[in-house]
Amino acid sequence: MMKDAVCTIGYAIRGWCGSDRGNSGMSEPRLTCTACGRTLPLEVLSAPDFVHCPSCGVAIRVEVFPAFRAGVAAGPLPEPLLSDDEAGCFYHPKKKAVVACERCGRFLCALCDVYLIDKHLCPPCIEAGKAKGTIPELQTERILYDGLALVLVFLCMPLALFVAIRYWNAPGSIVPRSKARFVLAVAVAFLQVAAVVTLIIYLTAR
Repeated sequence: MMKDAVCTIGYAIRGWCGSDRGNSGMSEPRLTCTACGRTLPLEVLSAPDFVHCPSCGVAIRVEVFPAFRAGVAAGPLPEPLLSDDEAGCFYHPKKKAVVACERCGRFLCALCDVYLIDKHLCPPCIEAGKAKGTIPELQTERILYDGLALVLVFLCMPLALFVAIRYWNAPGSIVPRSKARFVLAVAVAFLQVAAVVTLIIYLTAR
C-alpha cells in the first residue's frame, strides 16, 4: 500500500536553504522528498494534486503560500562615509550611519538597520531579544499564565490571584485568545474568599 505525505511550505523553504551552490555561488533550488530525502523535480510546485516521488514512489503534495512566489524586495544599500563630520556605522565604520538602534544606541548603516515592530534595531539586539524572550513578536513559545492561574485557583487561591494580577498584561498565547481564563480564575478565587469569610463568621457567631 502506498503512503501519502504532504510537504508543507516550511519544509520547502528548508529544502531551498539547504540547496547546493554552483560555480556562480548562487543557490540552485532543491526540494527534497519528506520520505526518502531525494531531490524532487520543481514541477511538484505547480502540481494541483499529489505527485509521486521518482525514487520511493510516495505520493507528495507541496502546498505553497503566495508569499513564497512573491520574492523579497531589495533593501537600500549603505552609503560610503565621505567626511569626518558624518557618523559611521558601528559594524561597518566606512559606511554612513542613518539611524541609531533603539535598544543599544549604536549607529547603524542602511544595511544593518532592521525595522521591526515600529523600531529600528541592530541584528545583535534582535538575536539577544529573541534568545531572552524580550521581543514578544519573535517568541516561538510562551507560558500560558491564564491557564496556570485557572489551575492554581483549585490548589492555592492566593497564588492564583497573584498570577492573575501579576501577568494580566503579559503576552498571552501566540494564537490570540481572550482573557476569559483570567476572569474565571479571579472569579473563582473571590468566591473561595467569600466562602472562607462566611464560614469564619458563621463559626464565630455560634
